[in-house]
Amino acid sequence: MKKVLSLFIVALAMSNSYAQDITDAVRYSTEQLNGTARYRAMSGAFGALGGDLSAISDNPAGAAVFRNSEVSASITSYNNDNDALFFGTTANETDSAFDISQAGALFVFNNTDDSADWKKFTLGFNYSIARNFDNDFFVAGVNPNNSIDQYFLSFANGVPLDLLQLQNGETITDLYAFLGETEGFGAQQAFLGFQAFVLEPADINDPNNTVYTSNAQYTSVDQEYYHATAGGNRKFSFNLATQYKENLYLGLNVNSHVVDFEKFTEISEIGFDQTSLIQEINFRNNLLTTGEGFSFQLGAIAKVNDDLRLGVSYQSPTWYRLTDETRQSIFTFRGDGSGGEIQEIIDPRVINVFERYKLQTPGKITGSIAYVFGKQGLISFDYIRKDFSNAQFRPTSDAFFRDQNNIIEANLKSTSAYRIGGEYRIKNLSLRGGYRFEESPYENELTIGDLTGFSLGLGYNFGSTTLDLAFDQAKQEMNPQLYSVGLTDTALVDNTNTNVTLTVAFKL
Repeated sequence: MKKVLSLFIVALAMSNSYAQDITDAVRYSTEQLNGTARYRAMSGAFGALGGDLSAISDNPAGAAVFRNSEVSASITSYNNDNDALFFGTTANETDSAFDISQAGALFVFNNTDDSADWKKFTLGFNYSIARNFDNDFFVAGVNPNNSIDQYFLSFANGVPLDLLQLQNGETITDLYAFLGETEGFGAQQAFLGFQAFVLEPADINDPNNTVYTSNAQYTSVDQEYYHATAGGNRKFSFNLATQYKENLYLGLNVNSHVVDFEKFTEISEIGFDQTSLIQEINFRNNLLTTGEGFSFQLGAIAKVNDDLRLGVSYQSPTWYRLTDETRQSIFTFRGDGSGGEIQEIIDPRVINVFERYKLQTPGKITGSIAYVFGKQGLISFDYIRKDFSNAQFRPTSDAFFRDQNNIIEANLKSTSAYRIGGEYRIKNLSLRGGYRFEESPYENELTIGDLTGFSLGLGYNFGSTTLDLAFDQAKQEMNPQLYSVGLTDTALVDNTNTNVTLTVAFKL
């Protein structure tokens, strides 16, 4: 007979959560290059072109450029390669995944009155992955300064000992859940550290004791840290566009966003002094964020002449409603006083569900120019401006969110992004390429560095059907902190993101 262990679910107030911070704001404010193979092969430089279902996700006026109704679908192979440098030691981690990265349909309705100013209007729908969260990195090295004990100490000092001790008949699950409901996330961290013998109260006999020291003694610590994320930010765009006279295209998108983000972190430590009570620590955290959002876009494309086109679009902020769930466990090995070891396993089996909160990400403005060389090809350029410091957690009446918003405003900045793409046609065959550059959203330009990428692709037009293939690669350096408090050492992560996309499109 199978034994089924249930998980206890407890709701936590967000003011005590420490679960939302500047990294979350940046994560949901950042979109990746995603869409059809043609769009990706030209590095997304489509703001003044249109005529592609992914292009309407940047400039909704691009839908009115279509001459025929069309449906398309794309599949992408996502590949990440991360080299992490930590105190002189480099570790490598790779991961890959397949997903349907784009699917959509657009219907063109032409005005039968040739003398009318409004030539046509279009209705469309496009699904795309605004950001794919699948990414892992691994850190290994000898830390000469810090252990995870500093994380627990940061939360413990100031917490009465009486709150961390089990009462008669009380279980680990009971007390961890109680602390979450009444004292918050910080008290739970202190509890984990105390029950795993990482922390030692200054006076074990004083229930009002609020001072703690570490039982981990070290001159250096061998650390291994694993960080894995999964899920996606999926965007559903509903489009309405129109053509006015011969040279002006206007469009509107209403967008629905669905967020599914998972993060798992694990740190393992050995190498403590022989005299240390603590000889090994393993600490695990799981985070699940789910929610939905809303945004809209306005855009216009003007044909200056048969060859030159100008485009401009505005994307509103995205208003998210999100919920976080966390789960934690810790185990340690400690000396038993006679040369042996005792293992402490503290797994409350409790899911912390934080109060639903709101996040407003910044809007952006895109200016575009394209030159079309008749039927031979084209070249296109997009400039994108976004102010990441405008990201904001809500409600702002919450003291914790006010502090986080101040951190965002002080540490994030306005950014510029540049995209250039080209296409050359040889009869039914199209050859494509592109380049893009995105500035870091951080003032220090170290937490996340600038992104550079290039792309290549080709397509073949069979008449009513087109088949497109794209390869794109981007590189970016990051310096993530292992933890937000206590163990705040950073690793230098060199990320290479490589993707291959295949798209099939049918004219209706």
